[in-house]
Amino acid sequence: MLRKLSILLSCAAIVALNSCSSKMGAMKQEYFTVTPGVLEVVGTEVPVTIDGRFPAKVFNKKSVLTVTPVLKYEGGEAVADPVTFQGVSVRGNDRVISYENGDKFKTRLSFDYIPEMEDAELYLRFVVNKGSKTYTLPEVKIADGCVATSQLYRQTVATANIAVGEDAFQRVIKQAKEANILFLIQQTNLRASELSSNEVKELKEAMADIVADYENKVLEDVQISAYASPDGGVSLNDAIATGREDNTAKFVKGEMKKANLAGYVDSKYTAEDWEGFQELVAKSDLPDKELILRVLSMYDDPEEREQQIKNISSVYSELADSILPKLRRARISLNYHLIGRSDDEIIKQYSEDPRVLSLEEILYSSILTEDVKEQQGIFNTAITLHPGDYRAYNNLGVIAYNAGDYNVAKEYFEKALSINKNAAEPHLNLGYIELLNGNVDAAGEYMVVGTESKALEEALGNLYIAMGDYGRASAYLEKSKTNSAALAQLLNKDYSSVTATLNSIEKPDAVTYYIKAVQGARTSNIAFVYDGLKEAIRLDPSMAKKAAGDLEFSKYMEDATFKSIIGK
Repeated sequence: MLRKLSILLSCAAIVALNSCSSKMGAMKQEYFTVTPGVLEVVGTEVPVTIDGRFPAKVFNKKSVLTVTPVLKYEGGEAVADPVTFQGVSVRGNDRVISYENGDKFKTRLSFDYIPEMEDAELYLRFVVNKGSKTYTLPEVKIADGCVATSQLYRQTVATANIAVGEDAFQRVIKQAKEANILFLIQQTNLRASELSSNEVKELKEAMADIVADYENKVLEDVQISAYASPDGGVSLNDAIATGREDNTAKFVKGEMKKANLAGYVDSKYTAEDWEGFQELVAKSDLPDKELILRVLSMYDDPEEREQQIKNISSVYSELADSILPKLRRARISLNYHLIGRSDDEIIKQYSEDPRVLSLEEILYSSILTEDVKEQQGIFNTAITLHPGDYRAYNNLGVIAYNAGDYNVAKEYFEKALSINKNAAEPHLNLGYIELLNGNVDAAGEYMVVGTESKALEEALGNLYIAMGDYGRASAYLEKSKTNSAALAQLLNKDYSSVTATLNSIEKPDAVTYYIKAVQGARTSNIAFVYDGLKEAIRLDPSMAKKAAGDLEFSKYMEDATFKSIIGK
Protein backbone atom coordinates (compact mmCIF):
# COMPACT_ATOMS: atom_id res chain seq x y z
CA MET A 1 0.00 0.00 0.00
CA LEU A 2 2.82 2.43 0.92
CA ARG A 3 4.67 1.53 -2.28
CA LYS A 4 1.57 2.35 -4.37
CA LEU A 5 1.14 5.67 -2.53
CA SER A 6 4.79 6.54 -3.17
CA ILE A 7 4.42 5.79 -6.86
CA LEU A 8 1.25 7.91 -7.03
CA LEU A 9 2.99 10.87 -5.30
CA SER A 10 5.94 10.61 -7.66
CA CYS A 11 3.64 10.67 -10.70
CA ALA A 12 1.76 13.65 -9.28
CA ALA A 13 5.05 15.51 -8.79
CA ILE A 14 6.09 14.81 -12.39
CA VAL A 15 2.71 15.98 -13.69
CA ALA A 16 2.97 19.13 -11.56
CA LEU A 17 6.48 19.82 -12.80
CA ASN A 18 5.47 19.34 -16.41
CA SER A 19 2.46 21.60 -15.83
CA CYS A 20 4.67 24.44 -14.49
CA SER A 21 7.23 24.19 -17.23
CA SER A 22 4.50 24.18 -19.85
CA LYS A 23 3.45 27.74 -19.00
CA MET A 24 5.26 31.10 -19.37
CA GLY A 25 6.88 32.31 -16.18
CA ALA A 26 5.41 35.45 -14.57
CA MET A 27 7.02 38.80 -15.51
CA LYS A 28 8.53 40.93 -12.73
CA GLN A 29 9.26 44.67 -12.49
CA GLU A 30 12.93 43.95 -11.93
CA TYR A 31 13.15 42.55 -15.48
CA PHE A 32 12.63 46.02 -16.99
CA THR A 33 14.50 49.32 -16.88
CA VAL A 34 12.96 52.52 -18.26
CA THR A 35 14.75 55.62 -19.55
CA PRO A 36 14.03 58.24 -18.36
CA GLY A 37 13.19 56.85 -14.94
CA VAL A 38 10.35 59.35 -14.64
CA LEU A 39 8.70 59.91 -18.01
CA GLU A 40 9.03 63.39 -19.49
CA VAL A 41 7.17 65.27 -22.22
CA VAL A 42 9.43 66.31 -25.10
CA GLY A 43 7.73 68.45 -27.70
CA THR A 44 4.38 66.83 -28.36
CA GLU A 45 5.39 63.32 -27.32
CA VAL A 46 6.38 61.21 -24.32
CA PRO A 47 9.42 59.21 -25.51
CA VAL A 48 10.30 55.98 -23.70
CA THR A 49 13.18 53.51 -23.95
CA ILE A 50 12.60 50.10 -22.34
CA ASP A 51 15.53 47.76 -21.66
CA GLY A 52 14.20 44.31 -20.76
CA ARG A 53 15.58 40.86 -19.97
CA PHE A 54 14.04 37.40 -19.81
CA PRO A 55 15.92 35.33 -17.23
CA ALA A 56 16.76 31.68 -17.88
CA LYS A 57 13.98 29.12 -17.34
CA VAL A 58 11.22 31.75 -17.85
CA PHE A 59 10.37 31.84 -21.55
CA ASN A 60 8.44 28.74 -22.59
CA LYS A 61 9.84 27.07 -25.71
CA LYS A 62 6.45 26.62 -27.39
CA SER A 63 4.91 30.01 -26.57
CA VAL A 64 4.59 33.43 -28.22
CA LEU A 65 4.62 36.45 -25.88
CA THR A 66 3.15 39.82 -26.93
CA VAL A 67 4.27 42.75 -24.75
CA THR A 68 2.21 45.95 -24.98
CA PRO A 69 3.29 49.19 -23.22
CA VAL A 70 0.29 51.10 -21.82
CA LEU A 71 0.36 54.57 -20.29
CA LYS A 72 -2.54 54.83 -17.85
CA TYR A 73 -3.96 58.12 -16.62
CA GLU A 74 -7.17 59.23 -14.98
CA GLY A 75 -9.98 58.73 -17.44
CA GLY A 76 -8.08 56.81 -20.08
CA GLU A 77 -4.98 55.13 -21.37
CA ALA A 78 -2.64 55.28 -24.36
CA VAL A 79 -1.50 52.05 -25.96
CA ALA A 80 1.82 51.78 -27.82
CA ASP A 81 2.72 49.30 -30.54
CA PRO A 82 3.29 45.83 -29.09
CA VAL A 83 6.55 43.86 -29.25
CA THR A 84 6.35 40.10 -29.87
CA PHE A 85 8.76 37.32 -28.88
CA GLN A 86 8.68 33.56 -29.44
CA GLY A 87 10.17 30.45 -27.92
CA VAL A 88 12.75 28.32 -29.71
CA SER A 89 10.20 25.66 -30.74
CA VAL A 90 7.81 28.10 -32.41
CA ARG A 91 7.85 28.55 -36.17
CA GLY A 92 7.56 32.26 -36.88
CA ASN A 93 9.41 35.46 -37.61
CA ASP A 94 9.46 37.06 -34.16
CA ARG A 95 12.45 37.57 -31.87
CA VAL A 96 13.50 34.14 -30.47
CA ILE A 97 14.15 33.88 -26.73
CA SER A 98 16.09 30.94 -25.31
CA TYR A 99 14.47 29.00 -22.45
CA GLU A 100 17.81 27.81 -21.08
CA ASN A 101 19.69 31.14 -21.24
CA GLY A 102 17.05 33.85 -21.55
CA ASP A 103 17.91 37.05 -23.47
CA LYS A 104 17.79 40.87 -23.45
CA PHE A 105 15.89 43.31 -25.59
CA LYS A 106 15.52 47.09 -26.11
CA THR A 107 12.57 48.96 -27.57
CA ARG A 108 11.99 52.66 -28.17
CA LEU A 109 8.48 54.10 -28.39
CA SER A 110 6.53 57.28 -27.77
CA PHE A 111 3.05 58.35 -26.77
CA ASP A 112 1.25 61.38 -28.16
CA TYR A 113 1.01 63.72 -25.20
CA ILE A 114 -2.22 65.04 -23.73
CA PRO A 115 -2.37 67.11 -20.49
CA GLU A 116 -4.09 64.29 -18.55
CA MET A 117 -0.83 62.33 -18.77
CA GLU A 118 0.90 64.54 -16.20
CA ASP A 119 -0.30 62.03 -13.57
CA ALA A 120 0.25 58.69 -15.28
CA GLU A 121 1.81 55.26 -14.85
CA LEU A 122 3.48 53.07 -17.45
CA TYR A 123 2.52 49.40 -17.47
CA LEU A 124 3.39 46.38 -19.58
CA ARG A 125 0.66 43.94 -20.59
CA PHE A 126 1.49 40.36 -21.49
CA VAL A 127 -0.50 38.02 -23.69
CA VAL A 128 0.74 34.45 -24.23
CA ASN A 129 -0.25 32.24 -27.17
CA LYS A 130 0.57 28.56 -26.99
CA GLY A 131 -0.90 26.55 -29.80
CA SER A 132 -4.61 27.22 -29.78
CA LYS A 133 -4.62 28.56 -26.23
CA THR A 134 -4.32 32.19 -25.19
CA TYR A 135 -3.91 33.57 -21.67
CA THR A 136 -2.64 36.69 -19.96
CA LEU A 137 0.05 37.28 -17.37
CA PRO A 138 -0.32 39.93 -14.64
CA GLU A 139 0.47 43.48 -15.75
CA VAL A 140 3.68 45.02 -14.44
CA LYS A 141 4.13 48.71 -13.61
CA ILE A 142 7.52 49.92 -14.76
CA ALA A 143 7.51 53.75 -14.51
CA ASP A 144 5.72 56.88 -13.34
CA GLY A 145 5.02 59.99 -15.41
CA CYS A 146 4.93 62.52 -16.73
CA VAL A 147 7.17 65.51 -16.05
CA ALA A 148 5.52 68.17 -18.24
CA THR A 149 7.75 71.19 -17.59
CA SER A 150 8.20 71.66 -21.34
CA GLN A 151 4.47 72.37 -21.60
CA LEU A 152 5.00 75.61 -19.71
CA TYR A 153 5.65 77.07 -23.16
CA ARG A 154 1.89 77.54 -23.48
CA GLN A 155 2.15 80.03 -20.62
CA THR A 156 5.50 81.59 -21.50
CA VAL A 157 4.32 82.56 -25.00
CA ALA A 158 1.59 84.64 -23.35
CA THR A 159 4.29 87.12 -22.29
CA ALA A 160 6.46 86.84 -25.41
CA ASN A 161 7.39 89.93 -27.42
CA ILE A 162 5.10 89.30 -30.37
CA ALA A 163 5.52 91.07 -33.69
CA VAL A 164 4.57 94.75 -33.94
CA GLY A 165 3.98 96.40 -37.31
CA GLU A 166 6.60 99.13 -36.96
CA ASP A 167 6.36 102.63 -38.38
CA ALA A 168 8.89 103.82 -40.95
CA PHE A 169 9.05 107.35 -39.51
CA GLN A 170 12.43 109.04 -39.86
CA ARG A 171 13.21 112.27 -38.11
CA VAL A 172 16.06 113.02 -40.51
CA ILE A 173 15.78 111.86 -44.12
CA LYS A 174 18.66 112.18 -46.54
CA GLN A 175 17.66 113.84 -49.79
CA ALA A 176 19.56 114.55 -52.99
CA LYS A 177 18.85 116.56 -56.12
CA GLU A 178 21.06 115.73 -59.10
CA ALA A 179 21.76 117.43 -62.41
CA ASN A 180 24.04 116.46 -65.30
CA ILE A 181 25.77 118.88 -67.64
CA LEU A 182 27.01 117.54 -70.97
CA PHE A 183 30.01 118.92 -72.90
CA LEU A 184 31.02 118.83 -76.53
CA ILE A 185 34.06 116.78 -77.49
CA GLN A 186 37.28 118.30 -76.12
CA GLN A 187 35.33 121.30 -74.77
CA THR A 188 35.19 122.59 -71.17
CA ASN A 189 32.81 125.51 -71.46
CA LEU A 190 29.26 125.30 -70.06
CA ARG A 191 26.79 125.80 -72.87
CA ALA A 192 23.67 127.89 -72.39
CA SER A 193 21.48 125.02 -73.59
CA GLU A 194 22.80 122.81 -70.79
CA LEU A 195 22.43 125.48 -68.10
CA SER A 196 18.77 125.94 -69.06
CA SER A 197 17.90 122.24 -68.93
CA ASN A 198 15.11 121.00 -66.63
CA GLU A 199 17.61 119.23 -64.36
CA VAL A 200 19.58 122.45 -63.77
CA LYS A 201 16.37 124.44 -63.23
CA GLU A 202 15.22 121.91 -60.58
CA LEU A 203 18.65 122.08 -58.94
CA LYS A 204 18.35 125.87 -58.58
CA GLU A 205 14.82 125.49 -57.21
CA ALA A 206 16.05 122.97 -54.64
CA MET A 207 18.70 125.49 -53.49
CA ALA A 208 16.02 128.13 -53.05
CA ASP A 209 13.76 125.69 -51.16
CA ILE A 210 16.51 124.84 -48.68
CA VAL A 211 17.02 128.52 -47.95
CA ALA A 212 13.27 129.23 -47.67
CA ASP A 213 12.55 126.18 -45.47
CA TYR A 214 15.67 126.39 -43.32
CA GLU A 215 13.90 124.91 -40.25
CA ASN A 216 13.10 121.66 -42.04
CA LYS A 217 15.86 121.41 -44.65
CA VAL A 218 19.59 121.46 -43.92
CA LEU A 219 22.31 121.39 -46.57
CA GLU A 220 24.92 118.69 -46.13
CA ASP A 221 27.19 119.44 -49.11
CA VAL A 222 27.36 119.76 -52.88
CA GLN A 223 29.41 117.18 -54.76
CA ILE A 224 30.70 117.65 -58.31
CA SER A 225 32.20 114.85 -60.41
CA ALA A 226 33.59 115.83 -63.82
CA TYR A 227 34.59 113.34 -66.53
CA ALA A 228 36.25 113.04 -69.91
CA SER A 229 35.41 110.24 -72.32
CA PRO A 230 38.18 107.65 -72.82
CA ASP A 231 39.00 108.67 -76.38
CA GLY A 232 42.11 110.77 -76.99
CA GLY A 233 45.37 110.83 -75.05
CA VAL A 234 45.52 110.62 -71.26
CA SER A 235 47.23 114.02 -70.83
CA LEU A 236 44.68 115.71 -73.06
CA ASN A 237 41.75 114.10 -71.22
CA ASP A 238 43.25 115.05 -67.87
CA ALA A 239 43.30 118.71 -68.89
CA ILE A 240 39.76 118.52 -70.29
CA ALA A 241 38.32 116.86 -67.18
CA THR A 242 40.09 119.40 -64.94
CA GLY A 243 38.62 122.28 -66.94
CA ARG A 244 35.13 120.81 -66.74
CA GLU A 245 35.49 120.42 -62.98
CA ASP A 246 36.65 124.03 -62.50
CA ASN A 247 33.97 125.55 -64.68
CA THR A 248 31.18 123.50 -63.11
CA ALA A 249 32.37 124.35 -59.59
CA LYS A 250 32.40 128.08 -60.44
CA PHE A 251 28.86 127.80 -61.80
CA VAL A 252 27.57 125.98 -58.71
CA LYS A 253 29.21 128.37 -56.28
CA GLY A 254 27.76 131.28 -58.21
CA GLU A 255 24.24 129.85 -58.03
CA MET A 256 24.60 129.14 -54.32
CA LYS A 257 25.66 132.73 -53.75
CA LYS A 258 22.65 134.01 -55.68
CA ALA A 259 20.37 131.83 -53.54
CA ASN A 260 22.16 132.88 -50.29
CA LEU A 261 22.91 129.19 -49.66
CA ALA A 262 26.09 128.61 -47.65
CA GLY A 263 27.75 125.22 -47.77
CA TYR A 264 30.72 123.08 -48.72
CA VAL A 265 31.39 122.24 -52.36
CA ASP A 266 33.43 119.07 -52.95
CA SER A 267 34.65 118.65 -56.53
CA LYS A 268 36.77 116.02 -58.29
CA TYR A 269 37.43 114.76 -61.79
CA THR A 270 38.08 111.51 -63.66
CA ALA A 271 40.36 111.89 -66.71
CA GLU A 272 39.11 108.82 -68.57
CA ASP A 273 35.77 107.36 -67.54
CA TRP A 274 36.36 103.72 -68.41
CA GLU A 275 33.99 102.59 -65.67
CA GLY A 276 31.14 104.64 -67.14
CA PHE A 277 32.07 103.48 -70.63
CA GLN A 278 31.83 99.83 -69.61
CA GLU A 279 28.48 100.39 -67.87
CA LEU A 280 26.93 102.10 -70.90
CA VAL A 281 28.23 99.47 -73.32
CA ALA A 282 26.86 96.66 -71.15
CA LYS A 283 23.41 98.28 -71.19
CA SER A 284 23.48 99.03 -74.92
CA ASP A 285 22.19 97.12 -77.95
CA LEU A 286 25.50 97.32 -79.83
CA PRO A 287 25.99 94.19 -81.97
CA ASP A 288 29.60 93.68 -80.86
CA LYS A 289 29.25 94.77 -77.25
CA GLU A 290 30.54 91.42 -75.90
CA LEU A 291 33.70 91.85 -77.96
CA ILE A 292 34.18 95.38 -76.59
CA LEU A 293 33.67 94.20 -73.02
CA ARG A 294 36.19 91.42 -73.58
CA VAL A 295 38.77 93.97 -74.78
CA LEU A 296 38.19 96.01 -71.63
CA SER A 297 38.88 92.97 -69.49
CA MET A 298 42.00 91.98 -71.43
CA TYR A 299 43.88 95.29 -71.40
CA ASP A 300 44.66 97.52 -68.42
CA ASP A 301 46.63 100.22 -70.24
CA PRO A 302 44.15 102.95 -71.27
CA GLU A 303 45.89 103.79 -74.54
CA GLU A 304 46.09 100.13 -75.54
CA ARG A 305 42.40 99.75 -74.69
CA GLU A 306 41.48 102.72 -76.86
CA GLN A 307 43.52 101.46 -79.80
CA GLN A 308 42.08 97.95 -79.63
CA ILE A 309 38.52 99.34 -79.55
CA LYS A 310 39.26 101.63 -82.51
CA ASN A 311 40.46 98.56 -84.39
CA ILE A 312 36.90 97.24 -84.20
CA SER A 313 35.93 99.60 -86.98
CA SER A 314 32.44 98.13 -87.43
CA VAL A 315 31.25 99.54 -84.11
CA TYR A 316 33.54 102.44 -83.33
CA SER A 317 31.39 104.92 -85.23
CA GLU A 318 28.37 103.79 -83.15
CA LEU A 319 30.39 104.23 -79.97
CA ALA A 320 31.32 107.74 -81.05
CA ASP A 321 27.67 108.57 -81.71
CA SER A 322 25.80 106.85 -78.88
CA ILE A 323 28.20 106.11 -76.01
CA LEU A 324 31.07 108.57 -75.83
CA PRO A 325 29.00 111.81 -75.82
CA LYS A 326 27.23 110.67 -72.63
CA LEU A 327 30.59 110.41 -70.86
CA ARG A 328 31.60 114.01 -71.50
CA ARG A 329 29.83 115.37 -68.47
CA ALA A 330 29.79 116.81 -65.01
CA ARG A 331 27.41 115.46 -62.35
CA ILE A 332 26.18 117.81 -59.62
CA SER A 333 24.62 116.34 -56.46
CA LEU A 334 22.94 118.67 -53.96
CA ASN A 335 22.76 116.67 -50.69
CA TYR A 336 20.58 117.84 -47.83
CA HIS A 337 18.59 116.56 -44.85
CA LEU A 338 14.85 116.80 -44.51
CA ILE A 339 14.06 117.37 -40.82
CA GLY A 340 10.72 115.94 -39.68
CA ARG A 341 8.42 117.04 -36.88
CA SER A 342 9.63 116.71 -33.29
CA ASP A 343 7.78 114.43 -30.85
CA ASP A 344 6.01 117.42 -29.31
CA GLU A 345 5.01 118.70 -32.74
CA ILE A 346 3.59 115.31 -33.71
CA ILE A 347 1.60 115.04 -30.47
CA LYS A 348 0.26 118.58 -30.88
CA GLN A 349 -0.65 118.06 -34.54
CA TYR A 350 -2.35 114.74 -33.79
CA SER A 351 -4.56 116.36 -31.17
CA GLU A 352 -5.43 119.25 -33.52
CA ASP A 353 -5.89 117.42 -36.81
CA PRO A 354 -4.29 113.99 -37.45
CA ARG A 355 -5.16 114.23 -41.15
CA VAL A 356 -2.20 116.57 -41.60
CA LEU A 357 0.20 113.87 -40.40
CA SER A 358 1.57 111.14 -42.62
CA LEU A 359 0.69 107.51 -41.91
CA GLU A 360 4.21 106.93 -40.57
CA GLU A 361 3.87 109.89 -38.20
CA ILE A 362 0.52 108.61 -36.93
CA LEU A 363 1.90 105.11 -36.28
CA TYR A 364 5.00 106.63 -34.69
CA SER A 365 2.85 108.67 -32.30
CA SER A 366 1.65 105.41 -30.70
CA ILE A 367 5.04 104.93 -29.05
CA LEU A 368 4.90 108.43 -27.54
CA THR A 369 2.30 107.26 -25.01
CA GLU A 370 2.09 104.29 -22.65
CA ASP A 371 -1.69 104.58 -22.29
CA VAL A 372 -3.17 101.52 -24.00
CA LYS A 373 -6.49 103.24 -24.72
CA GLU A 374 -4.67 106.14 -26.38
CA GLN A 375 -2.70 103.66 -28.47
CA GLN A 376 -5.91 101.93 -29.53
CA GLY A 377 -7.33 105.31 -30.54
CA ILE A 378 -4.24 106.10 -32.61
CA PHE A 379 -4.41 102.77 -34.47
CA ASN A 380 -8.12 103.21 -35.14
CA THR A 381 -7.36 106.68 -36.53
CA ALA A 382 -4.72 105.14 -38.79
CA ILE A 383 -7.29 102.62 -40.02
CA THR A 384 -9.83 105.37 -40.73
CA LEU A 385 -7.37 107.55 -42.65
CA HIS A 386 -5.33 104.76 -44.26
CA PRO A 387 -7.53 101.63 -44.50
CA GLY A 388 -5.20 99.95 -46.96
CA ASP A 389 -2.35 99.51 -44.47
CA TYR A 390 -2.26 96.31 -42.38
CA ARG A 391 -0.04 97.49 -39.53
CA ALA A 392 -2.71 99.24 -37.42
CA TYR A 393 -4.87 96.09 -37.44
CA ASN A 394 -1.87 93.98 -36.45
CA ASN A 395 -1.00 96.34 -33.61
CA LEU A 396 -4.55 96.34 -32.27
CA GLY A 397 -4.17 92.56 -32.22
CA VAL A 398 -0.94 92.90 -30.23
CA ILE A 399 -2.76 95.01 -27.62
CA ALA A 400 -5.54 92.39 -27.36
CA TYR A 401 -2.97 89.56 -27.15
CA ASN A 402 -1.08 91.25 -24.32
CA ALA A 403 -4.38 91.71 -22.49
CA GLY A 404 -5.12 87.98 -22.81
CA ASP A 405 -8.02 88.50 -25.21
CA TYR A 406 -6.77 85.96 -27.73
CA ASN A 407 -9.95 85.56 -29.79
CA VAL A 408 -10.07 89.29 -30.50
CA ALA A 409 -6.33 89.29 -31.20
CA LYS A 410 -6.77 86.50 -33.73
CA GLU A 411 -9.51 88.45 -35.53
CA TYR A 412 -7.25 91.49 -35.85
CA PHE A 413 -4.31 89.42 -37.13
CA GLU A 414 -6.52 87.74 -39.71
CA LYS A 415 -7.86 91.14 -40.80
CA ALA A 416 -4.27 92.35 -41.22
CA LEU A 417 -3.54 89.36 -43.46
CA SER A 418 -6.66 90.03 -45.50
CA ILE A 419 -5.13 93.41 -46.38
CA ASN A 420 -1.61 92.10 -46.99
CA LYS A 421 -1.45 88.31 -47.34
CA ASN A 422 2.36 88.34 -47.25
CA ALA A 423 2.78 90.50 -44.13
CA ALA A 424 5.32 88.94 -41.77
CA GLU A 425 4.04 90.23 -38.42
CA PRO A 426 0.47 88.84 -38.45
CA HIS A 427 1.84 85.51 -39.68
CA LEU A 428 4.16 85.27 -36.68
CA ASN A 429 1.41 86.38 -34.31
CA LEU A 430 -1.09 83.82 -35.59
CA GLY A 431 1.67 81.29 -34.99
CA TYR A 432 1.73 82.40 -31.35
CA ILE A 433 -2.05 81.94 -31.15
CA GLU A 434 -1.60 78.36 -32.35
CA LEU A 435 1.17 77.75 -29.78
CA LEU A 436 -1.15 78.93 -27.02
CA ASN A 437 -3.54 76.18 -28.10
CA GLY A 438 -0.80 73.57 -28.42
CA ASN A 439 -1.10 73.34 -32.22
CA VAL A 440 2.62 73.10 -32.95
CA ASP A 441 2.41 72.09 -36.63
CA ALA A 442 -0.04 74.90 -37.42
CA ALA A 443 2.20 77.38 -35.58
CA GLY A 444 5.16 76.34 -37.70
CA GLU A 445 3.19 76.83 -40.92
CA TYR A 446 2.41 80.42 -39.93
CA MET A 447 5.83 81.32 -38.61
CA VAL A 448 7.75 80.11 -41.65
CA VAL A 449 6.12 82.98 -43.60
CA GLY A 450 7.23 85.60 -41.05
CA THR A 451 10.91 85.70 -41.96
CA GLU A 452 10.94 89.47 -42.65
CA SER A 453 9.91 90.41 -39.11
CA LYS A 454 12.38 91.61 -36.49
CA ALA A 455 10.54 89.37 -34.01
CA LEU A 456 11.40 86.21 -35.97
CA GLU A 457 14.18 84.86 -33.72
CA GLU A 458 12.09 84.99 -30.56
CA ALA A 459 9.14 83.43 -32.36
CA LEU A 460 11.28 80.56 -33.66
CA GLY A 461 12.75 80.07 -30.19
CA ASN A 462 9.26 79.55 -28.78
CA LEU A 463 8.38 77.25 -31.66
CA TYR A 464 11.45 75.07 -31.06
CA ILE A 465 10.58 74.74 -27.36
CA ALA A 466 7.19 73.39 -28.40
CA MET A 467 8.90 71.04 -30.87
CA GLY A 468 11.26 69.70 -28.19
CA ASP A 469 14.48 71.03 -29.77
CA TYR A 470 15.77 72.82 -26.68
CA GLY A 471 19.30 73.48 -27.93
CA ARG A 472 18.07 75.34 -30.98
CA ALA A 473 15.44 77.12 -28.91
CA SER A 474 18.13 78.39 -26.52
CA ALA A 475 20.22 79.65 -29.44
CA TYR A 476 17.32 81.62 -30.93
CA LEU A 477 16.37 83.04 -27.52
CA GLU A 478 19.93 83.86 -26.46
CA LYS A 479 19.35 87.65 -26.60
CA SER A 480 15.86 87.46 -25.12
CA LYS A 481 15.23 88.14 -21.44
CA THR A 482 11.87 86.40 -21.17
CA ASN A 483 10.19 83.45 -19.50
CA SER A 484 10.54 81.59 -22.80
CA ALA A 485 14.31 82.05 -22.81
CA ALA A 486 14.59 80.84 -19.21
CA LEU A 487 12.40 77.81 -19.99
CA ALA A 488 14.52 76.88 -23.03
CA GLN A 489 17.71 77.07 -20.95
CA LEU A 490 16.11 75.02 -18.16
CA LEU A 491 15.03 72.28 -20.56
CA ASN A 492 18.47 72.40 -22.19
CA LYS A 493 19.98 71.91 -18.69
CA ASP A 494 21.91 75.20 -18.92
CA TYR A 495 21.12 76.04 -15.31
CA SER A 496 23.64 78.85 -14.83
CA SER A 497 22.08 80.78 -17.70
CA VAL A 498 18.59 80.26 -16.26
CA THR A 499 19.47 82.29 -13.16
CA ALA A 500 20.90 85.17 -15.17
CA THR A 501 17.86 85.26 -17.46
CA LEU A 502 15.33 85.11 -14.62
CA ASN A 503 17.08 87.98 -12.84
CA SER A 504 16.93 90.06 -16.05
CA ILE A 505 13.20 89.72 -16.71
CA GLU A 506 11.72 93.20 -16.45
CA LYS A 507 8.29 92.18 -15.19
CA PRO A 508 8.52 88.73 -13.51
CA ASP A 509 5.23 86.87 -13.09
CA ALA A 510 4.04 83.61 -11.57
CA VAL A 511 5.59 81.57 -14.40
CA THR A 512 8.94 83.29 -13.84
CA TYR A 513 9.02 82.16 -10.22
CA TYR A 514 7.70 78.68 -11.02
CA ILE A 515 10.61 78.19 -13.44
CA LYS A 516 12.92 79.31 -10.62
CA ALA A 517 11.38 76.66 -8.33
CA VAL A 518 11.85 73.91 -10.92
CA GLN A 519 15.44 75.00 -11.45
CA GLY A 520 15.95 74.72 -7.69
CA ALA A 521 14.49 71.21 -7.65
CA ARG A 522 16.77 70.11 -10.48
CA THR A 523 19.89 71.61 -8.88
CA SER A 524 19.01 70.68 -5.26
CA ASN A 525 18.72 74.35 -4.29
CA ILE A 526 15.97 74.15 -1.70
CA ALA A 527 15.89 77.93 -1.22
CA PHE A 528 15.05 78.39 -4.91
CA VAL A 529 12.32 75.74 -4.62
CA TYR A 530 10.55 77.31 -1.68
CA ASP A 531 11.11 80.98 -2.52
CA GLY A 532 10.07 80.38 -6.13
CA LEU A 533 6.90 78.50 -5.18
CA LYS A 534 5.88 81.03 -2.54
CA GLU A 535 6.05 83.92 -5.00
CA ALA A 536 4.49 81.94 -7.86
CA ILE A 537 1.50 80.96 -5.70
CA ARG A 538 1.16 84.51 -4.33
CA LEU A 539 0.89 85.85 -7.89
CA ASP A 540 -1.26 82.96 -9.15
CA PRO A 541 -2.91 80.70 -6.53
CA SER A 542 -3.59 78.01 -9.18
CA MET A 543 0.14 77.27 -9.15
CA ALA A 544 -0.35 75.49 -5.81
CA LYS A 545 -2.40 72.72 -7.43
CA LYS A 546 0.09 72.45 -10.29
CA ALA A 547 3.04 72.11 -7.89
CA ALA A 548 1.19 69.50 -5.81
CA GLY A 549 1.09 67.10 -8.78
CA ASP A 550 4.37 68.10 -10.46
CA LEU A 551 6.91 65.25 -10.38
CA GLU A 552 9.69 67.87 -10.59
CA PHE A 553 9.08 68.25 -6.84
CA SER A 554 8.66 64.55 -6.02
CA LYS A 555 11.47 64.49 -3.45
CA TYR A 556 9.95 67.43 -1.56
CA MET A 557 6.31 66.32 -1.50
CA GLU A 558 6.48 64.80 1.99
CA ASP A 559 8.35 67.79 3.38
CA ALA A 560 6.33 69.83 5.86
CA THR A 561 7.52 73.16 4.42
CA PHE A 562 6.53 72.12 0.90
CA LYS A 563 3.10 71.03 2.10
CA SER A 564 2.66 74.29 3.93
CA ILE A 565 3.54 76.34 0.85
CA ILE A 566 1.10 74.51 -1.41
CA GLY A 567 -1.61 74.50 1.26
CA LYS A 568 -1.69 70.84 2.22
